[in-house]
Amino acid sequence: MSDPPEGRRSAALLVEEIASYIRHYETPQVLRVGVDGVDGVGKTAFADMLARAIEARGRAVIRASVDGFHNPGKVRYRRGRASPVGFYLDSYDYVALRKVLLDPLGPDGSRTYCPAIFDHVTDSPLPMRMLVADPASVLVFDGIFLHRPGLRDVWDLSIFLDAPFDVTIPRGAGRGVGWGSPDVHAPLNQRYIEGQRLYLRESEPQALANFVIDYSDFANPIVVARRWPKPF
Repeated sequence: MSDPPEGRRSAALLVEEIASYIRHYETPQVLRVGVDGVDGVGKTAFADMLARAIEARGRAVIRASVDGFHNPGKVRYRRGRASPVGFYLDSYDYVALRKVLLDPLGPDGSRTYCPAIFDHVTDSPLPMRMLVADPASVLVFDGIFLHRPGLRDVWDLSIFLDAPFDVTIPRGAGRGVGWGSPDVHAPLNQRYIEGQRLYLRESEPQALANFVIDYSDFANPIVVARRWPKPF
């Protein structure tokens, strides 16, 4: 059962609550935490805050992002640069993501992992940097589409940050040059908006995540649902 909406509270207090829970949530392997949400909602900043709060409580953190697992451009755009289906299905190399990061950190995994394999800015592979995880560490991983089939079973704890596109598109564009138009109706934005709508319809992440947070206001997020994971 999920808790009812609790009203507004500061993002810092919410992060502290989740980090305190994680501090005492023991798993037989690395604890894998996914921070999901549409582009521009604020996943990276939230995940960074959470990682710092976990580290402040004495647990080692592995910080990674789906952005380190992009497919090459020739794969990402093989259905056309305007294709929402292509954005949803072809953006990331999920096979590699599981092989070199998520599965090694999971049950019976080797704990030898690689945090990123591809630089989408230069459209080129990164050198394979293999590391060994402390079994008591926490993976804090952010990205879009994290509750899609093939990934939803991975997370020991998952968070979905929610906000409407008329908030997230201008927010994302506000990062600077290269982040697109702040106009929700701009043709270039439709690939991303419609691709994410495909994901939201197919996967219903709001029904799957342990935490669902209305993140329309950075300073005052609203906890929409809290579903604590079952203990191991």
